[in-house]
Amino acid sequence: MAQQIRWVVGLCLILPGILLSSACSREQGTPVNSPRPEQTSPPPLVDIAIAQGATTAAALTYSGTTAPVQTVAVRARTEGQLLDIAVDVGDRVRQGDFLAQLDTDFIDIEINETQAELAARQFEVEQAKAELAEAQTEVERAKAEWQQAQVDAERFQSLAADQVIPLQTAELAQTSLQTAAQILRAAEQQVTNRERAIDSVEYRVAVQQAIVEQAKERSGYARLESPLTGTVLTRLVDLGDLIQPGQILLEMGDLSAVHINIQVSDRAFNQFAVGQAVDVQLDAFPGQSFSGRVTQISPVADAAARLIPVEVTMPNPGRQISSGLMARVTVATPDPETVFIPAGAIALSNPATDPATDLDSDFRVDSPVVFVPTQSGEDGEDITVTARPVEIGQQDNGQIEILSGLQPGETFVVNSNAALTDGQTVRRSVLSEE
Repeated sequence: MAQQIRWVVGLCLILPGILLSSACSREQGTPVNSPRPEQTSPPPLVDIAIAQGATTAAALTYSGTTAPVQTVAVRARTEGQLLDIAVDVGDRVRQGDFLAQLDTDFIDIEINETQAELAARQFEVEQAKAELAEAQTEVERAKAEWQQAQVDAERFQSLAADQVIPLQTAELAQTSLQTAAQILRAAEQQVTNRERAIDSVEYRVAVQQAIVEQAKERSGYARLESPLTGTVLTRLVDLGDLIQPGQILLEMGDLSAVHINIQVSDRAFNQFAVGQAVDVQLDAFPGQSFSGRVTQISPVADAAARLIPVEVTMPNPGRQISSGLMARVTVATPDPETVFIPAGAIALSNPATDPATDLDSDFRVDSPVVFVPTQSGEDGEDITVTARPVEIGQQDNGQIEILSGLQPGETFVVNSNAALTDGQTVRRSVLSEE
């Protein structure tokens, strides 16, 4: 108890001295209400990395659908009821095989009508020829009468000159000669007209004969045969249907090989060439890989989507690959000096605010930039960053492809503890690459 009292008494003796010493120091030093010196925050701390370039073989995959190398729609070329159809979907046929049969009742009626019309035209030809013969006979008779009138006119003219007969008789003979000449010319004109009539009727006969032959040919259209060796893809009619000219009955395809049409971006257009080998995987055949070749590259791109149609053909010797299957075409494209950097190193240039916005993986990049450090000063310790625009490509596993704006071997800011602005001074972290 006595020890505790001594400790309290000592504390009371020391405390006034401490307070006096503090008051003296305030009188000799800086006033209390004087302004304090301004404190500035240190520059941002950044991690600097070196862009690495590597020669890689990028595998690009495009989706498409299998289709026959040739597709034909079997259409009816005449009308009639469907009496027989010998094939169904999936059947394989050879060129020239029987497919279907239409009835020919309508065609037979048409053939009979056209043949009757042809017979009538042929009768007109015979009738015109008979009229021509009569006109030719009339010409011969008129010619004989003209010749006789000419002889009489000459004789009467001579007798009148000798005053054997009256002059009036000679004049009548001359008039008869002129009349006979007119009758002869009229008869000859009739012959010309009859010949022209025969030509016209014979032309109509030829036209009618062509109509008859066409009707008979249409009768042959009632039998439908396969236009190619292939497989029946679709069947659009049934027995008893009334078929019209131009109607599609069947769709057939040649599956000895299949086409795959893919849409390629204009950026990847130069990675394809006709004859180029590609790998094809089909969802219907998991674990299997097929070989194909580029057979056609369209010269016209979609103006809106900037996509170019590319046709890939692959053999199908066993016809095991059908039409309409999902296909994935893989193309190996060498890509030298490809630069990939972490997605966090990309920032968005925003003129409205000085700080750049960090890139979000789901955000659409409109103005991407990368901050490139520049060293200055005698010792090279002063570092400033420059916002450099870059063009980005594909993104995979947190890495973004740099198409332009950053070359292999250049340094860039990969991480910062604060938002950066163009021309800002920064500090290099110990994790930075040299």
